[in-house]
Amino acid sequence: MEFPTGPALLFCPADRPDRFIKAAARSDAVILDLEDAVASEDRVGARREILSRLSDHGKFHGLEPDRTIVRISGIGTEDFEKDLQWLALTPYRTIMLAKTEDTTQTRVLDGYRVVALCETAAGVANANAIAAEPNVVAMMWGAEDLLASIGGTSSRHPNGSYRDVAVQARSSVLIAAAAAGKPAIDSVYLDIFDLDGLAVEAGDAAASGFGFKACIHPNQVDVVRAAYAPSETEVLAAQRILEAAAKAENGVFRLDGKMIDGPILKHAEATLHRFKQTQTTEQDLSS
Repeated sequence: MEFPTGPALLFCPADRPDRFIKAAARSDAVILDLEDAVASEDRVGARREILSRLSDHGKFHGLEPDRTIVRISGIGTEDFEKDLQWLALTPYRTIMLAKTEDTTQTRVLDGYRVVALCETAAGVANANAIAAEPNVVAMMWGAEDLLASIGGTSSRHPNGSYRDVAVQARSSVLIAAAAAGKPAIDSVYLDIFDLDGLAVEAGDAAASGFGFKACIHPNQVDVVRAAYAPSETEVLAAQRILEAAAKAENGVFRLDGKMIDGPILKHAEATLHRFKQTQTTEQDLSS
């Protein structure tokens, strides 16, 4: 699969087939969750249920391989091998590896496109090496498991902002992904009723360079999309900068009294990329 064009990725419990189609319709891609969202005793039934819904052509109606990521259990857990055996019977080849900690783990998954979920101290510490692995197609970080791995109790302050250790982990994974030329996915926002807080965090994710934000509830999807969509003013300003750059004789020039150089041009290009990303999502939804 080519990585999703839209910014909102929606987790869906693998043991809730009644939600599959709705999740796919509402989001830019579904993360079918066989790990944290499903109790261990229910995973066998979840795998069996998905297989029963596969068509004769090897495609799950409404949950197509090019818009589906499967989160599997971490290596070393009882369910890891079972998840891989199940995956071999499905058309899904883009997987999210829970608690990715080093490159040996991603190499075990040769033949799969891996979204490396760095949510432990070891995973964040090794983010650069993990991101450089050829079969790693994207990076994601997780806050609560990270804090648990280092003996903490909460990733956020009472006002909802991240604690410093979470901020460092978030930045480390983002920079590791960018250095390897791969997209990064921002972690979930757990307070599903605080859409204003989600909008602020998703806007920061977009401005910081995260290509995507993961959602845990369908109501979060439109908030994330709106946060990633540049305003008309921002789009026009970016277009004006790039048009002026095309006519400039030197690499650095002035526009409206401001110096425009390489980084500013890249910012403008990123703004237009997000605009096109949003337009593509809207067209897909209307078709």
